[in-house]
Amino acid sequence: MLTLYIDADACPVKDETYKVAKRHGWPVIVVANAAMRIPYETFIRLEVVSDGFDAADDWIVEHAGPGDIVITSDIPLAGRSLKQGAFVLGNTGRPFTEENIGDALASREIAQEMREMGMLRGGPAPFQPKDRGEFLNQLDRAVNMLKRRHKADPPP
Repeated sequence: MLTLYIDADACPVKDETYKVAKRHGWPVIVVANAAMRIPYETFIRLEVVSDGFDAADDWIVEHAGPGDIVITSDIPLAGRSLKQGAFVLGNTGRPFTEENIGDALASREIAQEMREMGMLRGGPAPFQPKDRGEFLNQLDRAVNMLKRRHKADPPP
């Protein structure tokens, strides 16, 4: 079954993901390092992993695969999920693809080095209302694309 995986720690679009998943009949697995409140819905499951470094990322990579969607703002997790064949969508609606993940990883590395040298302060731009709308639009597109692909090429 096609599944939505949410890298839940600090994810601002969980509620939007639940709405889209419910409309399309897809299960959602919310992966976090600590217990958190999720809606009481049969299609939503919380998976609490250890608080070890990258434990949530590792769990997602072990379980997500072709036809699934991973929602994360974590660029290394996006790259790892793409290697597993998952469709990856950032919190702002930006799809991560094989074509753009290399640039995203390099930009992240450069920004980290600049922060360490004191040349850059802060992190990514704050989440904006327009990001929420773009996320919903891109998630709906991705779900529809994967549903069409799954119907055209059903599993054995």
